[in-house]
Amino acid sequence: MKRWFPPFALFALLALQLAPLAAARAELPPLIPRDLLFGNPEKASPRISPDGKRLAYLKADAKDVLQVWVKTIGQDDDKQISQDRKRGIRQYGWSWDNENLYYLQDNDGDENFHVYLCNPKSGETRDMTPFFGVRAAPVAQEPERPDEAILVLNRRSKSLFEPWHLDLKTGALTLAAENPGNVGGWLTDADLKVRGAIFLKPEGGAEFKVRDTESGEWRLLASWGVDDEFEPHQFSRDGKTIYVTTNLGTDTQALYVMDAATGKLTPIASDPRADAGEVLFHPTTREPQAISFDRDRRRWQVIDKSVEADFAALAKVEPGDFTLSNRDLSDQIWLVAFTNDTKAVHYYSWDRKAQKASFMFSAWPELEKYALAPVKPVEIKSRDGLQLPCYLTLPVGIAAKNLPTVLYVHGGPWARDHWGYDPNAQWLANRGYAVLQVNYRGSTGFGKKFKNAAKREFAGKMHDDLIDAVNWSVKQGIADKKRVGIMGGSYGGYATLVGLSFTPDVFACGIDIVGPSSLVTLIESFPPYWGPFLSQTWYPFCGNPKDDKDRADLLARSPITKVDQIKAPLLVGQGANDPRVTQKESDVMVEALKKRGVPVEYIVFPDEGHGFQRPENRIKFWTACEAFLAKHLGGRAEPPSTQSSENLAQPAGASGGVGTR
Repeated sequence: MKRWFPPFALFALLALQLAPLAAARAELPPLIPRDLLFGNPEKASPRISPDGKRLAYLKADAKDVLQVWVKTIGQDDDKQISQDRKRGIRQYGWSWDNENLYYLQDNDGDENFHVYLCNPKSGETRDMTPFFGVRAAPVAQEPERPDEAILVLNRRSKSLFEPWHLDLKTGALTLAAENPGNVGGWLTDADLKVRGAIFLKPEGGAEFKVRDTESGEWRLLASWGVDDEFEPHQFSRDGKTIYVTTNLGTDTQALYVMDAATGKLTPIASDPRADAGEVLFHPTTREPQAISFDRDRRRWQVIDKSVEADFAALAKVEPGDFTLSNRDLSDQIWLVAFTNDTKAVHYYSWDRKAQKASFMFSAWPELEKYALAPVKPVEIKSRDGLQLPCYLTLPVGIAAKNLPTVLYVHGGPWARDHWGYDPNAQWLANRGYAVLQVNYRGSTGFGKKFKNAAKREFAGKMHDDLIDAVNWSVKQGIADKKRVGIMGGSYGGYATLVGLSFTPDVFACGIDIVGPSSLVTLIESFPPYWGPFLSQTWYPFCGNPKDDKDRADLLARSPITKVDQIKAPLLVGQGANDPRVTQKESDVMVEALKKRGVPVEYIVFPDEGHGFQRPENRIKFWTACEAFLAKHLGGRAEPPSTQSSENLAQPAGASGGVGTR
């Protein structure tokens, strides 16, 4: 039965409801501008040249496109050397010749990356892989062969990657090894010879094989099933051993040295609560020096005692977690990145001889003016007893009681959330929301039992984990049960659609960013080069749509088949060129909701792919998100800037608005 209030009573009731919110807002810190949170960094990703004489970094040009810049260390001769017109550069590095830098770029988010080489002295930029519809990636470079590199290309077959030898001076590409159809990865030695390969099994799992020369026969060193993981990192300098991380015989991945003749594994470093993370190798000796493990925060295990003092001293430079970004060839100057939950990334140079850290710059120095929210690691127990590593970010300045809350779900699902500066979490907390990020079962980094607990649990126990975390936050008194929203990208977008369709009474609204609505059409539309890997991930974890029983189960776990259950408002963001989750996934969901009269807003960016890279697109989309959440959950919202369209997010089918469908 509906309750009726006379007009004057309604206004009185509304005033009573808004009074606590107004009081809470008055205590929140100033709004952090969206342009600062989601725009380009002032500087980022510094890289020192191998000879230690020059510094490269990323910085936006006059058109706000991220470019590669280079300067002589100790001088003010900064110079932009790349000329990317639109997307902005994010992946780059020095070649060992000290003359060139390489970077990767695709076309409007299609993920067919090309490898470019640019020369700071001549100003020349060359496309080293000028092949339409081909994806390229660097595999290896060696200091003693500075004019060479090994790349992988799906040039001869769109579904298979093969290693190619690149001559940096002439641009000549020579096939280094043929892919027989089932190789999923390649390993080179210190002489840039392709001597290792991962051969995928059709039933899942793989074999690691090596050969003594590039013309020699492959021989088996290790074999594993679909439940296990094995990653070869690199050969030792003499080629007699191989450094690998694996969980064969254990739950968590550890670092081992493998005998290249017998396959015998000898353990080097491990952690019973977390998988092996980043492994740091000496640039010339090729020996491991340190390895990170990360359950709640990154922690280093030092392997090489010669760097023990460096790591101990770096841990005291400033609060936060750090990683070695790169170093010069002499191994005397390290560039170190510090991440913290309440400030943006800080970069330092570390002089090993002097044992001295010198501050370089902050990626977003303007953020220092604002109060950022601490990120608290918490472990939440699922209903079936799993410990879920989570992160809770609470607004600054107000009590953590009955807050509007956003469950922000990470993508993958074979990925994870980390502690540190997260612009999405900071944006939401600054607007007055509690933010809950859950490493649900299937997330990587927490051991194979945790990962494999997600098998055939899409929209099942994986989603239960999210609901259990929401219930925990309500029980703790943090979340207002009636004002919980869910959002995320990729798998997080799928989780959003599952949340609104499978558990329609839990969430007040949802934001789906490039999320699939059907697991069947998702798998069937993957790029050809994903084909060899489907038996390793999607088939065992979800099912094979070519199998009738699996297909039925996949459909039953697809939000599009439960679209009639959705009643909460939804905002959808999509890149038109997304090769992973095609636009069709969003189109069909929006159209179905539109027919049912469910409030749905839809934004398509014609120049984006799987996520939004261009800052103007990010800011426009987050402007729409902010207004959407404020409307349905009641948090704060920054007024649209002059660069943002106020009508950007419109009901599906409305005209106008940049990229609105």
